[in-house]
Amino acid sequence: MMTSRLVILISGNGSNLQAILDACKSGKLSASVISVISNKADVYGLIRAKEAGIEAIHFPKLEKESRQDYDKRLADYVTTKHPDYIILAGWMRILSSSFLSSFPNHVINLHPALPGTFPGTHAIERAFEAYQRGEIEHTGIMVHLVPDEGVDNGPVLGEQKIEFQANETLETFEVRVHKIEHELLINTLKKILETK
Repeated sequence: MMTSRLVILISGNGSNLQAILDACKSGKLSASVISVISNKADVYGLIRAKEAGIEAIHFPKLEKESRQDYDKRLADYVTTKHPDYIILAGWMRILSSSFLSSFPNHVINLHPALPGTFPGTHAIERAFEAYQRGEIEHTGIMVHLVPDEGVDNGPVLGEQKIEFQANETLETFEVRVHKIEHELLINTLKKILETK
């Protein structure tokens, strides 16, 4: 079985990146991470990549560059890596078709909410606040394809419901979400890679 080549895009701490690196190393994922790219300079995710001996690149948007031009430049760079999949692991920019059209059905995102709920940033906090107001009893996470510029609404590859617990703080809830997030991400990627 061929090992899949993964390019990971991040904007922060990289805890999901770490879950992927660990799963590749243990053999749970038949894949290797060939490049980690961040749009932000001093993020811990780049250190994680360097420590794992993986190319870690800060890829900033240039001052007068349009979103489309940035995405095209990013796509051109990622293409040189010949990835099987591009994983958005906490990438905080909405990719335009200038990027996505280069990799149809090969860009995968993880989002800490269920399909159709809490798209965009701060989904965990927004769900927690909605629960505090008595509006919802559960939230969840999903892994989905990114076919277009819609925010967190592509075809769902995997999802998991998370019930709220009484007297839980936002901090303990976040820790729980991230743990389940890592499991769902790895299990979903495993399924995809085994069927490709």
